[in-house]
Formats: sequence, structure tokens, C-alpha cells
Amino acid sequence: MTPWEPTETGADLVRMPQDEERELIEIELLLEGMHRLYGYDFRNYALPSLKRRIWHHAHAEGVKSISGLQERVLHDRSAFDRFVQNLSIPVTEMFRDPSLFRMFREQIVPILRTYPYIRIWHAGCSTGEEVYSMAIMLHEEGLYDKARIYATDMNDRSLQQAKEGVYGIEKMKLFTTNYLEAGGTRAFSEYYTAKYNSVIFHPFLRKNIIFAEHNLATDRSFNEFNVIFCRNVMIYFNDELRNHVHGLFHESLSHFGILVLGSKESIHFTEFSDTYEPLDRTEKIYRKIK
Repeated sequence: MTPWEPTETGADLVRMPQDEERELIEIELLLEGMHRLYGYDFRNYALPSLKRRIWHHAHAEGVKSISGLQERVLHDRSAFDRFVQNLSIPVTEMFRDPSLFRMFREQIVPILRTYPYIRIWHAGCSTGEEVYSMAIMLHEEGLYDKARIYATDMNDRSLQQAKEGVYGIEKMKLFTTNYLEAGGTRAFSEYYTAKYNSVIFHPFLRKNIIFAEHNLATDRSFNEFNVIFCRNVMIYFNDELRNHVHGLFHESLSHFGILVLGSKESIHFTEFSDTYEPLDRTEKIYRKIK
């Protein structure tokens, strides 16, 4: 019986202590094998959500145990690629949480105007919608030419879509609404060309964007940044990995650099909470002060 199968009576699932221990061992072996063989480290992801995703993928692959999934993933690179894709399901949209982008435009952009050069890192950029949102906003504020945006993710399939800048046309109504609520100053349709059921964003938006693969769990800092966006990524991490990533961001931010987190995240209860001051507690925007 797998942990997701009902009992013969149809009653609620009964889990024995040894079943839970066996499941935990299987998960640890799977993650350790992936790290040692492929270099992808999910060992410090929050267990409850990780467990759900593992079992969901096991069922999709038609295997009845995590050990069966481990055998497939470690012996078939395409199976591993599918697994990583499912573990890092992208949830994003253009100008997601418009109030955050409006606040950034009104309060952070004036600070950026004082810099001779602007470096921005979107960590965990997924399929790129947030990155293009930033490019559009900087363009409208006359700052794009002196900016360089680094967009990173560990999922190469998501990165490829981000590089192409192609999205479903059915999303444009929501994206347009978000853009206007975020303080957009032009017609949103000026930034893309529609073709059949898709739209492609204009190439000039990509000219100052560098897309690259980067794993927050295993890779190091690669530059100094004025702004770091990492929104709703660390909610999947345990405390140890969350502290590790905050250390990476602290090392990567310039003095008085801006850290933008997701609505469900906070700098509090980390080792670096006293090194930042809040600029907006609601939107979770902080400035590095030491």
C-alpha cells in the first residue's frame, strides 16, 4: 500500500510509524541521489510540500513507490528532467501584485535615478514575466539604458521560455489589468506583437537582460546588485536553506541595496534580520543597512 492508497474499508488512510519512517528514508535517498548524480539539491526544501509533489509525480510516472521513482530518475535523464520540471512549477504573471510594482515605481525608482549604473537580479525568475515587467517599467522611467537585469532560475525549460518572451494570448487581459494597476503609462499592447494564439514581447526589452541558470541552494554569488527580487521562492525552503539564501543575497547586495520578497515571506526570524530596514512592510521591501 502506498501512502496515497485507501484502506480496504474505504476509511481514512491509516499510517503506521514504520510506513512514515520508510517514506522519509525513500525521500532522503531520492534527494541525495539527485544531488550526487545531477548536482540539483532539494534536500533542504520544506518536507510537506516536497512530499506532495514527489507523490504527484510518482503517480504521473506510473510508479507505486518513491523507490520506484528513484530508480527511474537516476537511470533516465529525461525522467529526471521531467521530475525537476514538476518540482519547480512556475507560478507567475506580468506585474503580479500590482501594488508592489506601483510602490517600486513611486519610491524605489527615484533612488535608482541617483545611480550611474543599475544592476538588478531576479532570482527564481521562472518563465520571465516578472523580468519583462521590470524592463517595461525601467523603460517608461527612462532608466533601462543604464540598467542590466540578471534573470536566473534552476529550471532550464522555464528559462528557455523566458528567453523567447512568448506567452499565451489568453493571458493578456490579466497582464494588461495588472500593468495599468501598477502605474503603467502607455498602452500595454505596444510592448508585444500578437500572432495566432500567442504574443511575443519586442526584442528591445531583452537587450539588457541576461538569462542564466543558477541554483540558489548550491551556486554562489556572481555579482553585486542594487536590487534583488526573489518573490515566493523561499516559501518552499526549510529554515536552514532559507538562511543560506539570505546569506547569498546579503553578500550580493550593495550597501543600501534593495531586497524585494514575496507577500508570504519576511526577513524576520533569519540571521540577517538586523542588517535590513523595512521600506514597505506590506510589500516586503527592505534596504540593506549593514
